[in-house]
Amino acid sequence: MADAKPRLRRTKPLVEQSLRERSIYLLPNLFTTAALFAGFYAIVQAMSGRFEHAAVAIFIAMILDGLDGRVARMTNTQSAFGAEYDSLSDMVSFGVAPALVLYVWALQPMGKLGWIAAFIYCASAALRLARFNTKLDESDKRYFQGLPSPAAAALLAGLVWISFDNGIAGDEIFFGWVKMKWLAWSITVFAGISMVSDLRFYSGKDINLRSSVPFVVILLIVLAFVLISYSPAEVLFAVSLLYGLSGYVLWAYRKLKRPPAPPSAN
Repeated sequence: MADAKPRLRRTKPLVEQSLRERSIYLLPNLFTTAALFAGFYAIVQAMSGRFEHAAVAIFIAMILDGLDGRVARMTNTQSAFGAEYDSLSDMVSFGVAPALVLYVWALQPMGKLGWIAAFIYCASAALRLARFNTKLDESDKRYFQGLPSPAAAALLAGLVWISFDNGIAGDEIFFGWVKMKWLAWSITVFAGISMVSDLRFYSGKDINLRSSVPFVVILLIVLAFVLISYSPAEVLFAVSLLYGLSGYVLWAYRKLKRPPAPPSAN
């Protein structure tokens, strides 16, 4: 009987963990549902020809998607249900919605080439999310393997938004030398390939928000908010494009930095 109490103490955390995995918490899943609604709303608006609303809805889904996980960690309400629900929501908001928005806006007149590019992006988003879920415990937390689906969606939505702000339709000439539909096709395929690549993209998860920072960091954050509020379409598209290219720049930097292999002895 002397060993009974310690055995109960060891099994109690296992019971709590099992209950937590089967639990459905309201607060973080509200944010996930709101992100799912934003993705669905983007599809509806694109079908109605309101492409600017569709692009903004995708960016709103990005914000809500970033909040649900943080809220779950802050309130200690993580669950297996929430993780699966979040992945399904991401597939709609950052996989299906951007592909359909780009297809209806610019890719549809291209026929087979158009829907193939949209499908490449959609399938790549599904593969990216599946790989992320299966390698969650194995990957380096500082980097994402492949372009994250929200960043890829931001790249496509930013292109639509900046084009709408400048009065450029999907079938018009862009900068006097290339049709927008071909630029949209290239960026759609680029985003899809980047998602399933083995390139590493900085995640920012090693940043400690509770630690003290220099005053200049706060100043830069304020400046970023000012720039976004002044010209949100241009700034968000530029940031998304730079982040999408950062994985390739990092890959090239590591290739150049790698020391040459020593000559083999004959």
